[in-house]
Amino acid sequence: MGTTFDESAIDEALAELTAGEKVWAQTPLRRRRELLDDLHARTGRFADDWVRAARTIKRLDADSPLVGEEWMSGPLTMLQATAALSATLAALEDGRSPLDGVSIKDAPGNRVAVPILPLSTYDRLLLNGFHGEVWLRPGVDAATARRRAGLAQLDPTATGGIGVVLGAGNITSIPPLDALYELYAHNRVVVLKLNPITDPLYTVFEMVFAPLCELGVLRVVTGGAETGSYLVHHPDVAHVHMTGSAQTHDAIVWGPGPEGLERKQDKRPVLDKPITSELGGVSPTIVVPGDWSDADLRYQAEHVATQRLHNGGYNCVAAQAIVISKDWELKDKFLAELRTALAQAPQRPAYYPGSDARVADAVAAYPDADQLGSGRVLVEQLPLTDTPLLRTEYFSPVLGVVELPYAGGEFLQQAVDFANNELTGTLGANVLAHPATIRKLGIGFDRAIERLRYGAIAVNAWTGLAFLAPRASWGAFPGHTLDDVQSGIGVVHNAFLLDDVERTVVRGPFRPAPRSVLRGEPALSPKPPWFVGNAAAAVTGRKLTEFYASGNPARIPGIFVSAFRG
Repeated sequence: MGTTFDESAIDEALAELTAGEKVWAQTPLRRRRELLDDLHARTGRFADDWVRAARTIKRLDADSPLVGEEWMSGPLTMLQATAALSATLAALEDGRSPLDGVSIKDAPGNRVAVPILPLSTYDRLLLNGFHGEVWLRPGVDAATARRRAGLAQLDPTATGGIGVVLGAGNITSIPPLDALYELYAHNRVVVLKLNPITDPLYTVFEMVFAPLCELGVLRVVTGGAETGSYLVHHPDVAHVHMTGSAQTHDAIVWGPGPEGLERKQDKRPVLDKPITSELGGVSPTIVVPGDWSDADLRYQAEHVATQRLHNGGYNCVAAQAIVISKDWELKDKFLAELRTALAQAPQRPAYYPGSDARVADAVAAYPDADQLGSGRVLVEQLPLTDTPLLRTEYFSPVLGVVELPYAGGEFLQQAVDFANNELTGTLGANVLAHPATIRKLGIGFDRAIERLRYGAIAVNAWTGLAFLAPRASWGAFPGHTLDDVQSGIGVVHNAFLLDDVERTVVRGPFRPAPRSVLRGEPALSPKPPWFVGNAAAAVTGRKLTEFYASGNPARIPGIFVSAFRG
């Protein structure tokens, strides 16, 4: 289907899905699992085509290490998701909870935590030193978590109509993952409308999703805003899910322009059906003061640069506000390393529409900002309130630094309050802290993590890892409303199909191997392949994809060799 709006073609696709819903209701768990296994095999088969199309979109040279991002956040993520969902369906098929055999533990604040990483021998090998868990909402106990895991697949005959998925234009696995979540978590047949940026992936997605398309439970369409508007307001559509900006969300829910603003104020939505969303925001990275070595400063500066510059800065969870202690004696050295890391990171085209204008807006708002490299902006000593960078998701390589006049545990508590109260959005927050500092703060550190109101929290890691981990939940902190949507409503990914999700917490090593081992930190992971300065990222990303496609353990040594070259 072309990008020109074709009302009759959309009507035909929806009519086919109406019939397909009846087929889906009669499709048993075993067949649903087999479909996931087929999608997994087809993703591996067409992975090269997927990455080639992504390179076209991102305007990356074939030999650029940055192509590693496209392997890892494209087919690799899809491979892991289909495998994890298949395991969940296999458990349900056998009459078991997906959480059988999983050791659920207590989390702060009358919560339970479901481990999601590591779960397999391969996790322990390939992500050694990284850990993750999903925290459920306060008051939900382990027995309830086990009983409810599986969501709509607990009664696969109870379908939910047609869901429209408005695909993202930045990370290429987002549209297919969101479509799978609609189908498996909510039992809705799906029309997936691609963002025009990702139209070059249309044929790839048609090939990967062919089994679902042939069954009549998925349709992939292209088109612009007119197509999207027609779909979301169509009477045959029961639900909408979107990834994008809060402005786009509000235009869908309330209508565009001044009239839409008036309807929002009066709480009179034009959308007459439920909508879930993932909308980004201003993500913080809290740098907890401690006794860092020069190597620590360099490594964590590159870590922060990655959090901002991965995918060119066009990530909903890209770090935008660095929160640092004004009284930290290493502050100036860290910021100098950060400037160097931002300037030396590989250059790339500003492929996402409007990027240059958003960068220009930041420069106009902060004329004294440092401009580092091609279109990269670093704003230091930001005001603590009422300043655009804390309220506006620039969705471009713009990074700000906030200095708080505190030290030690008081700094961390104040930084949490600042992130919770002064920044727009609740999608993801990062915390960097020396292991000795974490031990010293003890329960105070745990309490700070609990108080962060974010859907994904990363300690000595980037919240992007929560996106990549298939059993992690992905979405805003719960509690937002249509008229104050912040980072959105609902979650996706979540391959255990957990109910009552509150957040995902991931943790990583403070230092890479071998330095981590030499300093007494039990972690064997080298510099992560998603770091923007990783010279072997493309090779490692391809090798990881080939391994997860085949499951052949003989491929693992090659992954390690490539990873340590990075």
